[in-house]
Amino acid sequence: MSIKSDSRHLYLQVIDEIKRDIESGKYKEKEKLPSEFQLSRLLGVSRATLREALRILEEENVVSRKHGVGTFVNPKPIYSSGIEQLNSVTYMIEQSGKKAGSQYLTTEFQEPTEEERNKFLPEKIEILAKIERVRTADNKPVVFCIDKVPEKLIPLERVHTEDSLFKLMEEYAGKHIAYAVTYIEPIGYHERIYNILECDPEQSLLLLKQMHYTEDDEPVLYSSNYFRSDVFSFHVLRKRM
Repeated sequence: MSIKSDSRHLYLQVIDEIKRDIESGKYKEKEKLPSEFQLSRLLGVSRATLREALRILEEENVVSRKHGVGTFVNPKPIYSSGIEQLNSVTYMIEQSGKKAGSQYLTTEFQEPTEEERNKFLPEKIEILAKIERVRTADNKPVVFCIDKVPEKLIPLERVHTEDSLFKLMEEYAGKHIAYAVTYIEPIGYHERIYNILECDPEQSLLLLKQMHYTEDDEPVLYSSNYFRSDVFSFHVLRKRM
């Protein structure tokens, strides 16, 4: 099928055509696309044009290209949200229509590092509770969470029975989380986390490091959440000043 009747740049037409074929089910999740030679002939464009389109589709996380193997369709994230919206992981999973759950790995008390003490200033933190959990969607592992919270703000005996730490902290200590400062970092292969989340070694993860605050600007929770990128997608709304 030729797409040259469109007046836009050819690579933009190719992008739209491949996306339509994925949406229609012609190319399914994790399925390998035809070779560059076959696909360029099907679309009636040069291989250079096709490669530019595939490059952009890979940047958009629509496809993944494996050198010497081919191009594959990425699974569509079940949850997409603006990063400026602060929602609990439980809420995000439930909004996608899935059942949220937790698998608890470890809970321990530890003395905070100097960096962690500075993060919780002006509060003086002597002991932090470190909680490691795996969050699940319909029993499938989708997020690996490391949460650090001052011991007085959370009842550890209930951590294993309550999915939402936001809700637990509000009920126990009356601390309502109002906002968070978030840093997004790329993460390479990490054997333990990838095994826990049942990820392909070539699959990417999204690491969100967040310090959570109350309405009174009190720091109450520091979390490092490793999201499977095939399940979660985040975007940012930027306004011109």
